[in-house]
Amino acid sequence: MSTIRRQSIISSIVVYFGFALGFVNTYLFTREGSGFTQAEYGLIGAFISIANIMASFAGLGMTAYVNKFFPYYKDNLEPSKNDMMSWSLLISVIGFILVASGGWIFKELVIRKFGTNAPDLVTYYKWVFPFGFGLTFFLLFEAYSWHLGKSVLVNFLREVLFRLFTTLLIVLLGIGLIKDFDLFIKIYSFTYILLFITLFLLLWKAGNVHFHFKVSHVTRRFKKKILLLVSFVWGGTLVYTISNTFDNIVIASVLKDGLALGGIYTLAQNIASLIQAPQRGIISSSIGALSQAWKDKDMKKISTIYHRSSINQMIFSIGMFVLIWINFIDGVFTFHLQKEFIASQQVFLFIGLMRIVDMGTGVNAQIIATSIYWRFEFLSGIVLILITLPLNYFLTKQLGVTGPAIANLISFTIYNLIRFIFLYRKYELQPFNVKSLFIILLGLVGYFVSYYAFKDQQGFWWICLRSAVFLVIYVTGTIALNISPDIRPVLQTAIKKIGLKPKN
Repeated sequence: MSTIRRQSIISSIVVYFGFALGFVNTYLFTREGSGFTQAEYGLIGAFISIANIMASFAGLGMTAYVNKFFPYYKDNLEPSKNDMMSWSLLISVIGFILVASGGWIFKELVIRKFGTNAPDLVTYYKWVFPFGFGLTFFLLFEAYSWHLGKSVLVNFLREVLFRLFTTLLIVLLGIGLIKDFDLFIKIYSFTYILLFITLFLLLWKAGNVHFHFKVSHVTRRFKKKILLLVSFVWGGTLVYTISNTFDNIVIASVLKDGLALGGIYTLAQNIASLIQAPQRGIISSSIGALSQAWKDKDMKKISTIYHRSSINQMIFSIGMFVLIWINFIDGVFTFHLQKEFIASQQVFLFIGLMRIVDMGTGVNAQIIATSIYWRFEFLSGIVLILITLPLNYFLTKQLGVTGPAIANLISFTIYNLIRFIFLYRKYELQPFNVKSLFIILLGLVGYFVSYYAFKDQQGFWWICLRSAVFLVIYVTGTIALNISPDIRPVLQTAIKKIGLKPKN
């Protein structure tokens, strides 16, 4: 567990630094006098949602193929004879050609659906494709990198470099070197291509990329299992991605001034993503270990990863949710965001609770996806999409911009409950214990004390004081109750690193 812990911590630090940059970008996009309208900010959110769907289609299950079978190729083939990356790259190219063809064929449908409420999305429709192209191949090489022990590198590229490039574009627009939003969004559409090329060259230079198009004995041996896994998991990933991104799309399509309201929703999503930051680091660090543990039939290790991923993510998600919630309105006024973005608070409430539910149930998706029951990931995904799509549409029509957030909270709670029950019945695996309840109670106590003590105060230093009071209660309680077995080893390592190790 020490390797997973170390990589998770470093990855989480990298991710949080990236999210700090993301917060800066969010501020630059949404502040008064930023030069960006709500609709333009909403368009960026729509780009990200559509590109994720494109990547899920175009990948044709290749990331699942890498995640499941990488240990078998690694253990049975020399690197120069390993044909995994060659076939997965070729199939992803074919997949994106199909996606691009479909986008061209259904262009008129897009115009009809979005032309009234989101005309800018129609105007810049073709520029979504390079954005989706780059994301498709970055995700493939990201999965490959996880198994090479390079989770920190890919997290840096995705979470930090991506946002640094966005910051650069905003600054260039602000000083006039980029003349208008039209040029901004066109350059922005190539950001993931830049990341993909960077990752590819780094792996190539390190000797980790080999192209071998002769079918290996591993591919021949597992051919049927690979095809079956790819078809099911691809479908599961696709429906999950659609379920996770449908909210932005339905807002743009259904509501009047859809992109402007999408900007409000996007702000809530981006702020809520701070809650999700450790999840990416934990998943990227644990998926290789889970895949190897299933191969070795090491159930104890799988159970340990399941429990620790749950409690560690609960600690982060609850703490971050409360910190944001107690300061949300104060933050809008203190940092001079456009007043319309106050409406993001209620959206954030439901998205934030959804993130806590999703993270609190640990790496259940990764455990299922790397097990022999990976088909269930597809089946549970079908349940998710059958709930999510109609519920999103109905609640958006009834409740406006808050509707999709409520719909997603309901849908993802049911989805995670189904996966929790499945793992418990099949393997008697479950991630919770009494300390899971303790961390929830700590969060509630910290919230009531810090919020009601300063609820009538406003300004930067009151935000700092309010947050400090909560953190003292929450962090002290977490350490004193030894909520996570990873906390004390981390503290001991930190003490040694800064030279505060006590003398014998």
